[in-house]
Formats: sequence, structure tokens, C-alpha cells
Amino acid sequence: SPGTRLKQPQYAETLRPIGQQGSKALYGGPLGEALVAHLADNGIMSMSDLTDYRVATREPIYGSYRGFEITGPPPPASAGVHITQMLNVLEHFDVAAMGFGTPDSVHLLAEVLKLAFADRAQATADPAFVDVPVKKLIDKAYAASRVERLDMSAAQSWTPGVSTGESKSTTHVTVADSAGNVVSTTQTINGLFGACVEVPGTGLIANNYMYNFDPRSGKALSVAPGKRVFTSMAPMMVSKDGAIRYALGLPGAMRIFPSAMQSIVNLIDHRMSLQEAVEAPRIWTEGGALELEPAYSESLAAELAERGHEVLRVNRVAGGMNAIEFGTEGLLTGAACWRADGTPVGIAGGNARPGVRFSIR
Repeated sequence: SPGTRLKQPQYAETLRPIGQQGSKALYGGPLGEALVAHLADNGIMSMSDLTDYRVATREPIYGSYRGFEITGPPPPASAGVHITQMLNVLEHFDVAAMGFGTPDSVHLLAEVLKLAFADRAQATADPAFVDVPVKKLIDKAYAASRVERLDMSAAQSWTPGVSTGESKSTTHVTVADSAGNVVSTTQTINGLFGACVEVPGTGLIANNYMYNFDPRSGKALSVAPGKRVFTSMAPMMVSKDGAIRYALGLPGAMRIFPSAMQSIVNLIDHRMSLQEAVEAPRIWTEGGALELEPAYSESLAAELAERGHEVLRVNRVAGGMNAIEFGTEGLLTGAACWRADGTPVGIAGGNARPGVRFSIR
């Protein structure tokens, strides 16, 4: 309750070996030993699971949309493949002429989200275990075949077009420096209190990211030793003529990459300012109810219901996005939206490079 003093002496002692040994404290060190010992009764982890772990580095996904280059993370992340896939479908429509928040534009976004989620459930998983059909999913010809099924007058159920063999726990940060380096990164523990399992003597709570695996066998997301679970994280970058224009990302579990896609559309099609693009009302669906944020009108909700959508009003879709726009003459513009407590910050360090200016809004 407010005013209560929270003491975590065990956690304080846990931070000492992390500070001294870095990642080795977990991967083969005392923290790893404590974790494995605690989970040993369930037989689900051994020390070799930690010592044999290696970071996998994979090539990003590159797509294009109305002359812009879209860059996103590869599988097992969903964002790069499926944001590219959705933008390929949207490219067949004059989204700008439809206008933002109109019945046609919202209906179109909803149908595009549903078709992407249908393919995601079927195909997107750890590429070391599953042959993810990346080339087909991001192919513009494949998008054209999906457009043929899309009905602008009625909502529909979508099945996969490919075959194969809310969140307070996620943090996103977008950073750029005067030398031109840009980082867009998302970190998560999945649930707010993870697996709700504390490792005795450490003050650490194990995460529950295995929740995203499919407990059934024979599926793309079935559990397997050494397999990496998929993710909805969407640290995205947008370039034009070889120069980066936007970098963005956000928390929000399964609503992350659909929200990132909508902001990219806001920037490119609706020509919103960066602040407008990250704050604009969002929608979300994966095939069930169509979630609408409060700023969308009742008349819009009624029109969408007439087209067959099951409309559900929600306070917010996903979490607080933050983004950077790279303008002319070295001008950087930062933005963070109302859905969280993110803040754009400009930090000076040393002599300023000539021609570099910062705009914080």
C-alpha cells in the first residue's frame, strides 16, 4: 500500500555478482546454480541449458512501402515479416484518400490484421526448428493474392495462406546519437510478475515467456529443447533513398506489431507529424473482436458493426510508443505517446557537431 517501505536485501546481494561477473553470474555462475536447483524437482532445466545458450544473430527483414524501405526483426519475431506483409496488402489501396479513422480505412486495417495473424499462427516460429516461409510472406505477389479475397463491404474469417512442416512488463527505447548510430530495442519478461516463481535466496522472479509456446505437438510453436519462442516485439526503422527517416517501437504483447504498422501508415499515408502518428487512435484484432480506442466515434463503431465486425471498446490498444524522426540538416525529433510515461530526452555530451539540432516535443 502507499507509504509502505519495500526492502529487498536478497535482491541487493544478487546484484553484486551481476556487477562483478556480468552474464556469467547466470550462465554457469551462482545465480544459474540457484535457478537450476530450484527447478530441479520439476525436471525442466539443467545447467547445460544455461551454459550452452548462445545469442543468435540473424539478418533483418527488409520490405518496401510506397518508396520507403521498412526494416524489422526476423523470425522468431513477428514484426519484420508480418508488418511487411500487411503493408504489401495496404499498398493496393489508396489509404491516404480513404482518410484516417473512416469506416473504409479502419475496416481495411482490421482485415489486414486478421489475415496476418492467420499466417502468423501457422508459420512464424524459431527458424532453427521450423521452415518459416519468409520469402513468400513478404512477397508482393502473395499480398496481391490475399487482396483478391478481401471484401471492403464485409468482415470475414481468414485462414492461413501458407503452410510449413497488455503489458506492463515490456520496455522499448529508441536512441540516436550525433554520429548517426540508431538503436531501436524492446525487452520483456512477458507477464508483470513473470511465472510468479521466486528463486529462493535471490529475490529474482522467473519470467513466463514459455507461455507463448503451443502445448500441442506437431505445431510451429510446439515446445522443443533449445527452441526459441516467437515474439511480437517490433523495433522498426523506416528509410528513404538510403537515409533513415524514422525509428520506433512500443510495448504491448500481441498488440505491438499491429500498432507499429499503424504508426508507419500514419506517417507515410496520412502524413502525420511524429507526435500525431504515435498518439493517433489504434485498433486491434486477430480474428475475434475488433478493439477500438475511445477516440473513435460511435458512428464509426456502428458502421463497422454493420459490416460484420464485433466491436469492442477498450481504453487503450498496446502501450506507449516512442519514436525518433530524422529530418533535414541533422534535425532529430523525439516523440512519446500518452499511453505510458515515456519522455523524449536530448542529452548533450562534448562539443556539438556543426549542423546538428535536436527538437524535443
